[in-house]
Amino acid sequence: MSTRATRSPRRRTVIALAVVLAVLAAFVVRLVDIQVVNADSLRDDSLGVGIGASHTVFGARGTITDSTGALLAGNVMQYDAQVDPQHVGDIETESATGEEIVVTWAEQAARIAAITGQTPEEIQKIVADALKADPDTQWARLTTGLSTDQFQALADLGYPYLYMTEHPARTYPDGAVAGNLIGFVGADGDALAGLEGAEDGCLAATDGERVFERGKDGVVIPGTMRETPAVDGGTLELTINRDLQWYMQQMIAEEVQNQEANYGTVFVLEVGTGKVRAAAEYPTVDPNDPSASPGEDRGSRIFSYTFEPGSTFKPVTAATIIEEGAATPLRPIIPASGRETFPNGVTINDIFSHPSYDYTLTGALVDSSNVALSKFGELVPDAVRHDYLEAFGVGQGTAIGFPGEEAGLLHPVPWDDASHYTTTFGQYYTVTVPQVASVYQTIANGGVQMPLSLVESCTTPSGEVIEPELPAAKRVISESTADQVTLMLENVYQQVTNHSVLEVPGYRMATKSGTAQKPDGQGGYKQGIFYTTLAGFAPADDPQYVVILTLDEPKKNRASAANAPGFQKAMTQVLKTFRVLPSQNPGPEILPKYE
Repeated sequence: MSTRATRSPRRRTVIALAVVLAVLAAFVVRLVDIQVVNADSLRDDSLGVGIGASHTVFGARGTITDSTGALLAGNVMQYDAQVDPQHVGDIETESATGEEIVVTWAEQAARIAAITGQTPEEIQKIVADALKADPDTQWARLTTGLSTDQFQALADLGYPYLYMTEHPARTYPDGAVAGNLIGFVGADGDALAGLEGAEDGCLAATDGERVFERGKDGVVIPGTMRETPAVDGGTLELTINRDLQWYMQQMIAEEVQNQEANYGTVFVLEVGTGKVRAAAEYPTVDPNDPSASPGEDRGSRIFSYTFEPGSTFKPVTAATIIEEGAATPLRPIIPASGRETFPNGVTINDIFSHPSYDYTLTGALVDSSNVALSKFGELVPDAVRHDYLEAFGVGQGTAIGFPGEEAGLLHPVPWDDASHYTTTFGQYYTVTVPQVASVYQTIANGGVQMPLSLVESCTTPSGEVIEPELPAAKRVISESTADQVTLMLENVYQQVTNHSVLEVPGYRMATKSGTAQKPDGQGGYKQGIFYTTLAGFAPADDPQYVVILTLDEPKKNRASAANAPGFQKAMTQVLKTFRVLPSQNPGPEILPKYE
């Protein structure tokens, strides 16, 4: 039995313990309320009264690859260096021998500058200017765009006031290879040109954010970190072949210089698919340093420059009149001399002087006779020829839709007296290089025009593969007409004087050249100044690839013969790159030019 004396201390102990537990419970409840129940609202409130901070979490821009997966555009990590001016000053440290030494701020600035590429005076001025603007500031930017090596060197200095933030930056590992197609981005990462801009929806990243609270000393308060993750861009796969593109750029640069031309282009198209396998030009741009190129060289003339195609479109006239049943490769026979004045008063000239020949349609193509084609073209009405030009793609952009791509110009009928004839041999309308390629692809593909494409797909960060929506293939001429025009183009290749320069041993080819006059801006043409083109496909008995090579105003050889050496090199490399088997069938049948 307890006495009153022993019960009293025990009661007091229990009461004291209860009070302590009650107080502790109150603290726990309050802590849960602060840290859990009302954490978000209290955190938001704190951010508004100056103790909150945030950092951007950068997403990586998507990569661009060729058709084999080879990298054309990617990212490297770069660093921005910042300094806390409040902690800048002399530093006491130990030398390698253990001696106490003082490293002055001026000496520190010199060491930093040696790494960043600035001067010590610039480093000191940045800090001084920041403090002058705000004596309490804890931040000033020293420099941006540092490499990983520079980042490590700065970190090795061990200066407590120096810190770096990282962000991805665009890089183009092959320099100018496909630079005319890829385009480039600005210093801020915004897409500025080419496919970088056109496909920004695939490539652009979404930045995230890291939000936190910190104390007066700048230390992050535990438990306050919140992060919205960044989303990287997708992977853009192109149809071009990087190695082929590189070769074509080297080759066309050499040909432009050899022929003393203003510029040149070479375009490679896959017959059965309409996929662009190379689109090279010179001069061009290195997207790593676009400012090093003049403004006119930073885009793609392949898509933006329009020209009268000249004789390369004579096969379209031939296809039209054959498809309409008005002619065959050998009938009718039409007499034509090197210069004739037609009943409406218009005078047409051939590029060479000759007496009247009784031309077959094949002969008109082989000799590239403007006079003969003018007469053959009259076998069908102008409106019909207009509609075929339109069906072949004149006056319309391609399905590629490249930034700055021109559609060309096709005048409506009725045409005037001169254009009634000149449209038969590639004048009075304009085209782009891809449109010329599309014409030859259609003929090579049995009369079926495939939509041109430069983008294979976009693979999103989640792994979804999105292919571009393309128009359906369309039949422009019958297979029979296409075969007849192909045979005539093979005869052009076989019977032209520079056949040996064009020849790729083992392969049958179909080709046509064009020496197009250039407008003088006053309703006429420049004298002796031409835009030369050579177009063709191989193997002619089983067409696989179309090659178009152009030169603007070649001065060493002003005719389209200037294009022959480059075309032969281009076609040889294409057939080698894609391991195209040599022609299996002998031929072709040699057709007569005259009756």
